[in-house]
Amino acid sequence: MGLDDRDALRVLHDAFTPDDANGLVRRFYANWFALDVSVRDLFPPEMAGQRAAFAHALHWVYGELVAQRAEAPVAFLAQLGRDHRKYGVLPTQYETLRRALYATLRGYLGAAWTPAVDEAANQSLNLITGVMSGAADSDDGPAWWDGTVTEHVRVSRDLAVVRLRLDRPLPYHAGQYVNVHVPQCPHRWRYLSPAVPADPDGRIEFHVRVVPGGLVSNAVVNETRPGDRWRLSSPHGGLHVDRDGGDVLMIAGSTGLTPLRALIMDLARYAVNPRVHLFFGARYRCELYDLRTLWQIAAHNPWLSVSPVSEYDRDPAWAADYPDVTPPRGLHVPQTGRLPEAVTKFGGWGDRQILICGGPAMVCATKAALIAKGAPPERIQHDPLSR
Repeated sequence: MGLDDRDALRVLHDAFTPDDANGLVRRFYANWFALDVSVRDLFPPEMAGQRAAFAHALHWVYGELVAQRAEAPVAFLAQLGRDHRKYGVLPTQYETLRRALYATLRGYLGAAWTPAVDEAANQSLNLITGVMSGAADSDDGPAWWDGTVTEHVRVSRDLAVVRLRLDRPLPYHAGQYVNVHVPQCPHRWRYLSPAVPADPDGRIEFHVRVVPGGLVSNAVVNETRPGDRWRLSSPHGGLHVDRDGGDVLMIAGSTGLTPLRALIMDLARYAVNPRVHLFFGARYRCELYDLRTLWQIAAHNPWLSVSPVSEYDRDPAWAADYPDVTPPRGLHVPQTGRLPEAVTKFGGWGDRQILICGGPAMVCATKAALIAKGAPPERIQHDPLSR
């Protein structure tokens, strides 16, 4: 049955944990590098981030295949294949990837490796590597875009806004994300979402928060300076608002605001829009760094409502070292608490298009809370890598 066998696909899905707690992805990379030494130079010396991203991606792809939803993973894999052109990946390396992943799964699953699982593994791995390599081979657009940092603004203790001017415009849809390489971290890439819609003059903006232990995020927040040269990959993601699909609920945790901010700015081009209610959350009120911009947009667009949410009702002492983000009156009353509880105390929002962006734990908790309140899962959007 192959790709139609949900039970066999579920065995493969369960083998991939989002945090690679069982070490399967670690074993896969060791096997792949042993099978094809040419691929080792494509990756950074420290592989923790790469392994985590790969584990997240495979866990999500197999989850979609179990649910018999092939359209989203095929589109995601095609984008991933086009994106991997920036590494210089060769067609032969996709074949060795397939062989190494097959052998690793078979060795890991042991007695659970039945003929049905074998068939599902062969067909799914052929799909994964075939879509990626086919998309990479058929794309004749640029493999990357270079740009210069024009402004770096530290807006909080661990958060910065970075603006660039690209050498040539990067076409993307509001709500998508790109893979970014900064000069301080050779061979390391990080996914970031543009905070503004695509600009014909190549201007682009990112909001970055330090991830504990994250080399790239620390470099962006603490070391980036105007004049630095960045490299960006082709865009990913399908986060979107259907302007004919009814009213919208957006939920942003910290810099998860960026793709939603870009979507809101894109909607502001139109005279008529569905109602949009945005919950913007952070630990402290001083970390709701973009409330003034959101207030300005809401002041001119009555379809937009913004609810600020902070886990604590008082700011820490270090807040005095950074700009005051308190907006003028006009937004909804600030709330105190965690985002899942703040959102769901108003109900399940089952009649809305729902978009959630932020850290994986927040996304999962908020999604679960909304579903428990009656929101249909098919109405909820979030990026695959936010699982």
